[in-house]
Amino acid sequence: MSRYFSGRFAALTPYVPGEQPQDMQYVKLNTNESPFPPPQVVLDAVSGESACLQLYSDPDGRKLREKLSVRFGVSPEQLILGNGSDEILYFAFMAFADDTHPIAMPDISYGFYPVLCSLLNLPNERIPLREDLSLAVEDYCGLGKTVVIANPNAPTGLALSRKEIERIVASNPEHVVIVDEAYVDFGAESALPLVDRYDNLLVVQTFSKSRSLAGARLGFAVGNAALIADLNTLRCSINPYNVNRMSLAAGLASVENDEYNLANCRTIMENRAWTREQLAKRGFQVPDSRANFLFAKSPAAGGEALYKSLKERGVLVRHFGQERIRDYIRITVGSADQMEVLLKKIDEILEEAST
Repeated sequence: MSRYFSGRFAALTPYVPGEQPQDMQYVKLNTNESPFPPPQVVLDAVSGESACLQLYSDPDGRKLREKLSVRFGVSPEQLILGNGSDEILYFAFMAFADDTHPIAMPDISYGFYPVLCSLLNLPNERIPLREDLSLAVEDYCGLGKTVVIANPNAPTGLALSRKEIERIVASNPEHVVIVDEAYVDFGAESALPLVDRYDNLLVVQTFSKSRSLAGARLGFAVGNAALIADLNTLRCSINPYNVNRMSLAAGLASVENDEYNLANCRTIMENRAWTREQLAKRGFQVPDSRANFLFAKSPAAGGEALYKSLKERGVLVRHFGQERIRDYIRITVGSADQMEVLLKKIDEILEEAST
């Protein structure tokens, strides 16, 4: 670091995103992107906006917010758009956590949460998952802290039911509960139907996974209008034109053609079930994911070794170094062809390990 870097951030360990290598062509199953491109109507909408790049985008994203409000049965005032859901999480941590409202989160979850706590100097508690990597709802009931939960959780893929989320929200009425639903469209229950019942619930979603728009950087949150107003106060103080024209156009066209996205989600869920079954036949331990990825542990190969061996063979997966999960790899569920390549390479690795 330079000698000018503020001492406030000297100990900051930044979030490490998944690899985006340029050295060769990989079967890329490491960053939970969709294997399917957005529909042509989305590409056309993006192209149409490219002629207006000299103009700022609509800072309120009114057209997209109105379309999403109809889609989810809420008012536009209950919606905020973000430059990816990560930006909304940043605003939410700023708005709803401080020394008197510390953050509570699972000890194994999205790695961006502890980075935000460090960046914003927020006190936080990391609550251990159970031995089977599931989240114990009772650990969060009546906690008296700002709660953040990824549902389904990352990197495990395990999900809580809406009733379980409601227990947590109802038991913490003086604190905001942030439910990060980046992967909810792959078979989990959304907490969105609860937002009109609880003024302390903020549900965050993204266009990156189920809507094939990871590169557009577009997310949104739904909650009580007062919560959204708080977030907008921060957004307009930090980055008022936070979503660009082309991403807004892409999001609008995507929601208008959501059946295409839902069909892709169904295909991914079918591929997930088949791949999980095939991995189990090979002796892998694989939790029952409700996300577009699988978390898998082989008795024959450690997680880091398996990750490296797959990369050498042209298949990228994700490995995490935390002690409790270092024997696992996270595998994005791709197309049927991609899953077949993955399994072929795993078979090669396991055969080598057995000789």
